Amino acid sequence: MNWEDGSDTADLSATAGDRLVGADADGEDTAVEAALRPKDLEEFVGQEKVREQLDLVLRAARARGATADHVLLSGAPGLGKTTLSMIIAAEMGAPIRITSGPAIQHAGDLAAILSSLQEGEVLFLDEIHRMSRPAEEMLYMAMEDFRVDVIVGKGPGATAIPLELPPFTLVGATTRAGLLPPPLRDRFGFTGHMEFYEPSELERVIHRSARLLDVEIDTAGAAEIAGRSRGTPRIANRLLRRVRDYAQVKADGVITPEIASMALAVYEVDARGLDRLDRAVLQALLKLFGGGPVGLSTLAVAVGEERETVEEVAEPFLVREGLLARTPRGRVATPAAWAHLGLVPPQQGGAAGSGQQGLFGA
Repeated sequence: MNWEDGSDTADLSATAGDRLVGADADGEDTAVEAALRPKDLEEFVGQEKVREQLDLVLRAARARGATADHVLLSGAPGLGKTTLSMIIAAEMGAPIRITSGPAIQHAGDLAAILSSLQEGEVLFLDEIHRMSRPAEEMLYMAMEDFRVDVIVGKGPGATAIPLELPPFTLVGATTRAGLLPPPLRDRFGFTGHMEFYEPSELERVIHRSARLLDVEIDTAGAAEIAGRSRGTPRIANRLLRRVRDYAQVKADGVITPEIASMALAVYEVDARGLDRLDRAVLQALLKLFGGGPVGLSTLAVAVGEERETVEEVAEPFLVREGLLARTPRGRVATPAAWAHLGLVPPQQGGAAGSGQQGLFGA
């Protein structure tokens, strides 16, 4: 899949955004997250190593009276990269400018942003790996020398005018660190990789969000939601809001494990955080193809989804959970997948199993 093609990315984002357990932010998430974001590192839950390392970087910069080093944050959507960028600005007492890689398609777009920065300002560049190559090359000089060359004119008469920039801190965020070219990656003074959260950390996130949303929830209720949140705070907060709605309409407004379980059953999110699409992929793989191996295109047709949707939206979580494996011959279900759906795997070497593998192994 070509990630430079905005149309394909937009289609996938729309598909992921429709899912209750999708990690991409929709309009409602953006509005609610603004109220739920922690304001400083002390309040930020989880990511202990990144938080400790970043705290040292910011403290040292403040002690020197200098701007902080450029920061690169990588990890899956919904883990707190944008929140940490805002915390960096708050800790440094500096304003923040927010933009994204897809919005910068020309070097002139980047030059306009950089030339308007104030001294010490934080520039947050989300999805930095999707920035255009000309803008990327301009960014090298801006990050290293705080200078850009603005080209005036065209052809042989074009002139490069150097433009000095005030010291600033670039915070880049990416979900695909491997797509960043080494020259850009090497210009960041600090790189932090955001890990998925443990259930105990998500419980703390849920309790904090419940207080801010004025929702009454008990410890077991928070644990029930945390266990279905895929290790992602954004999903945990979204599930909390949906369970809150159910508790207000169907119960007395208090979230207990029973209420949380019934609410998420309505929204088709099971005990491991799988939703309708995830289970459809597993059911097709197990019931139609005997557990595989089966080709991705065949599996996508069986589910009634696009190939890219299955590969980019459903499969990453199924692989991470150990329910599905990608092999050179195709997709294969693991024993955990059979157990999760309450099915018995066919005997190895049986007629049904060998027939399915021979037909769909490509």
